[in-house]
This record gives sequence, C-alpha cells and structure tokens, in this order.
Amino acid sequence: MIYILLILSVLVGFLLVILSNPRKLIIRLLLAFSGAYLLSVTILHLLPEVYTISTDSNKIGMLILLGIILQSILESFSKGAEHGHIHIKSNSNKFPKLLFFSLCLHAFSEGLPIHNNNESLLWAIMVHKMPIAIVLTSFLVQAKYTKKTMLVFMIVFAIMSPLGVFLGNKNLFFNYENEITAIIIGVFLHISTVILFESTENHKFNFQKFLAIILGITLTIVTL
Repeated sequence: MIYILLILSVLVGFLLVILSNPRKLIIRLLLAFSGAYLLSVTILHLLPEVYTISTDSNKIGMLILLGIILQSILESFSKGAEHGHIHIKSNSNKFPKLLFFSLCLHAFSEGLPIHNNNESLLWAIMVHKMPIAIVLTSFLVQAKYTKKTMLVFMIVFAIMSPLGVFLGNKNLFFNYENEITAIIIGVFLHISTVILFESTENHKFNFQKFLAIILGITLTIVTL
C-alpha cells in the first residue's frame, strides 16, 4: 500500500497537468500547504524521534547539518524543482539529465526513513511529491515532449521513493536507520523552509497562503 500511494501521488500530479493544467495560484497554495505539513512532521515527529533513540546528540546534529548541505548541492542540479519551480529554459528538446537525476536521488532519499508505522511521514512525502510532479510535468509540456515520453519519465520518477522504502527496510540501510533519518531531516528542513519563504511574493501577506500553511500545521498537530 505504501508503494502504491507514493506512486499515485506522482501520477495524480502528472494527470492534473495533462488533463486540466491547474492555475499557478492552486500550485502555490498546494506548495505552501506541503511545505508547512512537511516542516511540521519534521519538527513534531522526526526530530524528537532521532534524539530520543540516539545517545549522541552531537552526531545527530552534525548529520542534520549534512542533510541541509547535501540538499543545497542537489538543488544546484535540480534548479529548484523540489520547492516548486525550475530555473531553466524549457524551449530546448535536450532533456536536462542532471535535473532529472537529482530529483530521482531526492525522491529515493525521501523513501528511506518511511516504515509501516510512520503514516505521518508517508503523507508528508505524498503531499510534497504531488506539486513536484506538477512542476516537472509542466516543464516537460513546455519543452514539447510527447505524452508517451513524459509518462515514461514520470513513472521512473514515481518509483524512486518506493525503491527507497524497499531498500530502507533492508539490513544495509536499516542498521543505520536513525543516522539516515537525521540526514533526511536536514533535507526536509531545507526544502520546507525554502518553500515557505518563497510562498510569499515580495514579502507581502497573502491570506490564502497563510490559511494553507496553518492547515498544514494543524493537520500535523491533530494526528499526534
């Protein structure tokens, strides 16, 4: 079921663009909601969990900082697609391989800390992946790829997180579950805060986006 839900979150984003071409406002509100939800899950669930399990708080802190640094590096290749937009021209037929590889690596890492008993994290990843799928599909549409080609790329992207979940439960990764989760916390902190900072245009208060953020935080709190 976890695998199916993660794949569906990407395919739903893909179909939304192909069938209805959602307005930019809807995408921005979804991004604001996903950023708030992801940040809330990270702070309220993941952070207390890793510090409770580990007896070495300094190591956990260093790994979280490492995650922030790694995500910063990935974004130099993904051009910001993880937080809702791609800073690259889409009028070329040459597919940006580094961008796609970076997004796939990001999606794979998100799946590593997901386990059967971590529903909050699962929903946070699903909510986060949908706007990424929308942005990536929109980029592919503007680059004038065929629907068949776009579907192939999106399927590859969709299976990355389930692959992370699968390998995350194997001994190679499971034995370092807490350390991996700490790194992913850094990744999530970077992404979610960037999304929230960028969700307000020209630093002006936007009531709709504010409500989306409050809703994301509230949903996390009520599921504690």
